[in-house]
Amino acid sequence: MKTYKKRITSVLLLTAVLLSCCACSPDSGRQSSNAGSSAGTTDSSSVSSENHDSNTDSSVSAGSSTDENLPEEKEPIFSDYYAQAYYILEKMSLEEKIGQMLFSSMPSEDPAGFAKQYHLGGYVLFGSDFERKTPDDVISFIDDCAGADDIPLAIAVDEEGGTVVRVSSKELLSDYEFKSPREYYEEGGLELVYEHEEKKAQLLSSLHIDVNFAPVCDISVDPDDFMYDRSIGLSPVDTAVYVARVTQIYQKNNVSATLKHFPGYGNNEDTHTGIAFDERLYSSFENSDFIPFQSGIDAGAELVMVSHNIVTCMDSTCPASLSENVHAIIRSELGFSGIIITDDLEMDAITDYTGDYTPFVAAVRAGNDMMIIGCYQAEEAIQSISQAVENGIIDIEQIDDAVQRILAWKLSKKMISQD
Repeated sequence: MKTYKKRITSVLLLTAVLLSCCACSPDSGRQSSNAGSSAGTTDSSSVSSENHDSNTDSSVSAGSSTDENLPEEKEPIFSDYYAQAYYILEKMSLEEKIGQMLFSSMPSEDPAGFAKQYHLGGYVLFGSDFERKTPDDVISFIDDCAGADDIPLAIAVDEEGGTVVRVSSKELLSDYEFKSPREYYEEGGLELVYEHEEKKAQLLSSLHIDVNFAPVCDISVDPDDFMYDRSIGLSPVDTAVYVARVTQIYQKNNVSATLKHFPGYGNNEDTHTGIAFDERLYSSFENSDFIPFQSGIDAGAELVMVSHNIVTCMDSTCPASLSENVHAIIRSELGFSGIIITDDLEMDAITDYTGDYTPFVAAVRAGNDMMIIGCYQAEEAIQSISQAVENGIIDIEQIDDAVQRILAWKLSKKMISQD
C-alpha cells in the first residue's frame, strides 16, 4: 500500500523550489520595549484502513496507522526553544498554564487587567476592536495588553481578505480593503495574490499583530458552498502551492500562519448556526483536502485550526475540533508539531456534542493546544479544566505538553524575553 506521504509527492515536487527559495525565518519580535522586555493525485488507496472508504465506518482509529504509513521523524517545529520553555513551565501554577491555552476575545473594559487576571495566552481582535483607531492607537493598546502579564499575549486577527477583513476595512489603518485571494487570482493570477499577501503581512506586522488566522486551505469550486468566497478556488495541487507560499510570506514577516479549517470544509454548511455533517470518504480527503494542509505544514506553518464539522469517516460522534481521532491524524499522519487550535468555541454547532464535559474540557481531551473563546467564558474554562485535572479526567502531562509547545512558540517569535 502506498503511504499518504508518497501519494503527495507531486505536490512536494511542485513546491520544492518555492520552499528552498523562501526559507521561513521570523525577522524579529515586537518592536515595543514594553512587550519585548516582558517577554492532484489519482491513487485512491486509504492511508490506514480500507474501512475508511465506507460511509458506515464511524471513525478512523488513532492507532490504526502502521509504521510504514507514519511520516518521517523530524524535530518539532519549535524544538530549539523547548528547554527554555520547560524552565518557564516549571514555575507556573495550574491556572497560569490553562490561561496560556486560551485565545480570548477582548473585553471592552480594562483588557490589560483582564489578560493579567486570567494569564491569557492571547487575544483575538475583531473589527470593533480597531474602530476609529490610528496605527499608533493600535500599537499602544496591543503592547499594553501583550505586556500586562509575565508571559506576553499573542495577538491574532482574521484578515483573509474579501468577506473577512478585520483590519484593512478600517480606513485609518489601511489604504484599501484587501480583496479575497480568489478575486486577486482571477484578476492577475498567483503573482497578484502573493503581492497583496505580502502587503497584508507587512500591515499586520507593523501593527504588532502576531497571528493571522489564514490562509484558508479549503477546497471549494461550487459557488453554492459556504466556503466558496473564502477559498482560492483552485485544484488541490495548485491550492497547496498557494498555501505554502502564503505561509512563508506571513512568517518571514513574523506573522504566524494558521492553516484552516482542518480537515477541509468541502461543501459543508456554516457551523456558526448549526452542525454540519460531512459524509465523504476518507480517500477523498487524502486525495484532495489534506494536500494543501500537508503543503503548509511542510512550509513551516505554526498553527492549524480545526473545524466544527462532524466528519463521519474520521469520527461520527463529535465535531472534528473535539475529536481525538482527528487530532491524531494531524499529528501522526500529517506530522504537524506546532499549535493546534479550535475554531471559535462560542459557535452553536458544538454545544450538543460535549457530553458530560464543558466544551473547554472536551477540547483539551481531544488534543487542542489552544482554544478560541469569548472573554465571558474565560473563568468557566479555567475552572472546569482545573477541576478536570484534579479529578483525573485530564492528565496534567497533557496540559504541560500543550503549554510547553505554546511557550516554545512564543520564545521562537521573541514575544518572551530570552535574557
